[in-house]
Amino acid sequence: MIKIAVCDDDEKNLRDTLKLLEQYKKFPLSADAYTSGEALLAAGKKYDILLLDIDMEGLDGIETARRIREADKEVKLIYVTNYSDYTIFAFGVHAFAYLLKPLKAEELYAQLDEVFAYGLSGPEQELEFQAKEGIVRIVPSRILCFEYLSRQVLMYTTERVWHLKRQITELARQMEGYGFAMPHKSFVVNLHAVQRIHGYVITLTDGREIPLSQKKSAAFRRALNQYLAGEGGHAAWKS
Repeated sequence: MIKIAVCDDDEKNLRDTLKLLEQYKKFPLSADAYTSGEALLAAGKKYDILLLDIDMEGLDGIETARRIREADKEVKLIYVTNYSDYTIFAFGVHAFAYLLKPLKAEELYAQLDEVFAYGLSGPEQELEFQAKEGIVRIVPSRILCFEYLSRQVLMYTTERVWHLKRQITELARQMEGYGFAMPHKSFVVNLHAVQRIHGYVITLTDGREIPLSQKKSAAFRRALNQYLAGEGGHAAWKS
């Protein structure tokens, strides 16, 4: 399922865009609607495609995109605007394309087709975990990190925290192939969620701070550099 966010402070345009997306049949889509850039950022969700109105009250589409780009270099940005002279700003923040209002079905669908043709990642494989709360099926990108605490492992996701009865070292081995690494004996971190490393503190994209032990520092930094240089090279990381 391809996840799309539509952000427009004009509710009629928002409804019209959602209706057009419902009628697109080439790939399965799910769409969330937001009436402001602030609401989109506050949701903290990861999307495959963003349809952003440029001229919005409060945070406009350009500033909203800049902030999203700090954490997610892979999402495809398609701007929707009344003003063709805004395009220079749109491409300045690495927009995939722009569309003029009012949206026409054939133009929107052509851009969606092009996004898929340029290699939008397919659906992620879901992983299954047995938690105290029940069976959890989740894609790796939704997992921020694992923490061993009080004889259990806490799995922090973009939505909530789950309590697992697992060994942290066993989880580290399982998750290594999905872009995770161990910065500390009590943590396993999603490398895509690393925002920055300062000294011996790792900051994740949700603001969470994770300790980086001296013993594991070199290996963790090496794993992160390899991740950034490889298929995960679009992760947002600052040292």
